[in-house]
Amino acid sequence: MKNFVEELRWRGMLAQIMPGTEEYLNEHLTTAYLGTDPTADSLHIGHLCGIMMLRHLQRCGHRPVILVGGATGMIGDPSGKSQERNLLGEEALRHNQECIKAQVARFLDFDSSEPNAAIMVNNYDWMKDFTFLDFAREVGKHITVNYMMAKESVQQRLNGTARDGLSFTEFTYQLLQGYDFLYLYQHHGVRLQLGGNDQWGNMTTGTELIRRTLGNDVEPAFALTCPLITKADGKKFGKTESGNVWLDPKRTSPYKFYQFWLNVSDDDAERYIKIFTSLDRETIDALVAEHSQDPGRRTLQRRLAEEVTLLVHGQQALDMALQATQILFGRATKEALVALDEQTLLDVFEGVEHYNLPADSLGRPAVELLTTTECPVFPSRGEMRKMVQGGGVSLNKEKLQTFDRPITASDLIDGKYLLIQKGKKNYYLLTVA
Repeated sequence: MKNFVEELRWRGMLAQIMPGTEEYLNEHLTTAYLGTDPTADSLHIGHLCGIMMLRHLQRCGHRPVILVGGATGMIGDPSGKSQERNLLGEEALRHNQECIKAQVARFLDFDSSEPNAAIMVNNYDWMKDFTFLDFAREVGKHITVNYMMAKESVQQRLNGTARDGLSFTEFTYQLLQGYDFLYLYQHHGVRLQLGGNDQWGNMTTGTELIRRTLGNDVEPAFALTCPLITKADGKKFGKTESGNVWLDPKRTSPYKFYQFWLNVSDDDAERYIKIFTSLDRETIDALVAEHSQDPGRRTLQRRLAEEVTLLVHGQQALDMALQATQILFGRATKEALVALDEQTLLDVFEGVEHYNLPADSLGRPAVELLTTTECPVFPSRGEMRKMVQGGGVSLNKEKLQTFDRPITASDLIDGKYLLIQKGKKNYYLLTVA
């Protein structure tokens, strides 16, 4: 087995670690879990560091367990939050869990015949019939209020500026998460919990609950966290003007996903390629060296974007993202343009000028359609005639041979779009309806 802790360390993915964790992992095939709340039907890239921890764990020979918090997701964790979250019903949570499982399956091997095959569990399954009285008697008695109050996540909410303070529901969260660790310790042989460093207080509550419940003679339990991933300027990672960058292609298209990674800074690319890919140290060192020779080629960003898009969306989606990128920034054919799905087409040309044409405009010469006040691609017929004659105008990535060529229904992409290119960089997307 490879040294899992060392793998995280050189990748910049290690924040806090309990004493003895690395030694235990080096001597035992260890089962470790990481929890995620099913508060949406998709993970976003803010979850990726934790999921990659599980991926590296399995590649180092250990057994990953992904816990979907069907029960704790009904409550809400105060860690890192300024206010209480909205609570979801069981039906919505179950739907979200199934969607998350499909996404995680791209990172972990659930079907292996090896002893380190990944499994997914749902804490709702062991919490749904656990009465409040049983919980108070079997769990609550082992952890004092003094211990719980001392946690940083609780103190921040109690002493912060949140109007609503900290509800009892949220206060009990660390006990519920601690009980998850105890249950998994007893029923699945879990000895290690993984998570973000904002979870450290909840995680150590779990190790303490195991010790106080089962005594000091059992095998110890451990906790290990990854750092909060930020951008080089200290701002939150993974947020754009339109919100989170999601793993679900319906929420964030593979093209936009690819572009997010392609556009990170040089410093961020060097950090992120270690955290969000499975490339080995030698390969990454070679890429860093190549990038430093000519940063303008964006070697690190391109490889990072390709690797993460391939991992999350697969080869076909990556190929489409690469084709889409070429359409806007390089040479591309009409066939490549037509091959794009509608959402990718709209994403690619999101920032270009967009005009609407009525359906009865079809059949009229291009020079009439593109020089009107409703669709002023050209300021005059004379300028359009001159540019067409000079080979500077394209319709759907094909040179327009004559300025008075009729525009017909056969020219429409997806039955309603026309792409006009004027010169090398000026694009116009026309919607015909």
